[in-house]
Amino acid sequence: MRGTIFSITGTDTGVGKTVLTALLARHLRERGVRVAALKPICSGGRDDARTVHAALNGALTRQEINPWHFRSPLAPLLAARRERKRVRLAQVVKHIRSIQMRFDVVLVEGAGGLLSPLGDGFDLRDLIAALRAMPIVVCPNRLGAVNQARLVIEALPGTAARRAQLVLVDPPRLDPAAQTNSQLLAELLGKTPIHRLPWLRRWKDLEECLRNSRVRRTCAGLTRSAIRSAFPPSRGAIAPLRRDGVRRSG
Repeated sequence: MRGTIFSITGTDTGVGKTVLTALLARHLRERGVRVAALKPICSGGRDDARTVHAALNGALTRQEINPWHFRSPLAPLLAARRERKRVRLAQVVKHIRSIQMRFDVVLVEGAGGLLSPLGDGFDLRDLIAALRAMPIVVCPNRLGAVNQARLVIEALPGTAARRAQLVLVDPPRLDPAAQTNSQLLAELLGKTPIHRLPWLRRWKDLEECLRNSRVRRTCAGLTRSAIRSAFPPSRGAIAPLRRDGVRRSG
């Protein structure tokens, strides 16, 4: 095994997990890190897998990114049953481990929330435990975020909860709750790192988004440990990437 595994989950569906996964993938690629991003299981369409595929510039095929996909917009377990198919935890772990061997960092995006059933007898919490992944919890920065974020972090496996990071996704305009959630959560969650992601109107343009200093700061904060692991001092400085993904030489 080689690469660090991050698992991107959220307090609900549609909270920005795919946007963050795509941003992190592009951010790491620009720093010369060999990164894979996966959406192993999805239901109700493959738009998320397409977004991740575009962020990787062809480093993985769409089928490698998203091997299990089902048509019905339901929890993956139910969507699979409608097609008389089954997904087992061991299958998913085996696929992710095979990808991990080829990359410095693997980003694994869940489907729905942490406890949404992904397959037969397992959810993302079980997958995080099996992979010993580092969780990133995405939560809309709005009224109710304090409760939602705490519930998800407390539901994580013990070791994973201690390694978790939280990302609050800002709305277009900050109301009093959005202005104060991060301070209160910092008080309540103790050592859990809390990051803010600004509202991104044109989120599909990853290069434009990453020109935003707040976005870059959030991506750097989330992945700092992974970059240190991928490029220890003995390997020297990180060579920047050209647009085609090849590292520039001295």
